[in-house]
Amino acid sequence: MNNFEVTLLISPELTTNNLKKAEEVFTKLLKDNDGELIQREDWGLRDISFKIKSFKKAFYTFFQIKMPGSKLDNIKKILNQNEQIIRYLFVKVEDHDNLPTKLSKEIDKD
Repeated sequence: MNNFEVTLLISPELTTNNLKKAEEVFTKLLKDNDGELIQREDWGLRDISFKIKSFKKAFYTFFQIKMPGSKLDNIKKILNQNEQIIRYLFVKVEDHDNLPTKLSKEIDKD
């Protein structure tokens, strides 16, 4: 099992309920592929550096997960087909950092 940090950029057009459903779809996908959710963090609606699919903003959600690296391609393939997911990033890490992240602490100050 490998440690990964995942950031999902989710469509800003979703309602709160649909946003939660999109996150639940990801966690179910993770479990279906022998993965384990360690922690998650909601970074809220944020500006994107450049337009993606004509969106200037996206909901950012950060996950710390464990999963076999061999299942990563399958998850990416499914995420590419999900229109609610604008972009995603998987980063393999040795160990997970403690949450909350620095970004989350900055959000809480506002």
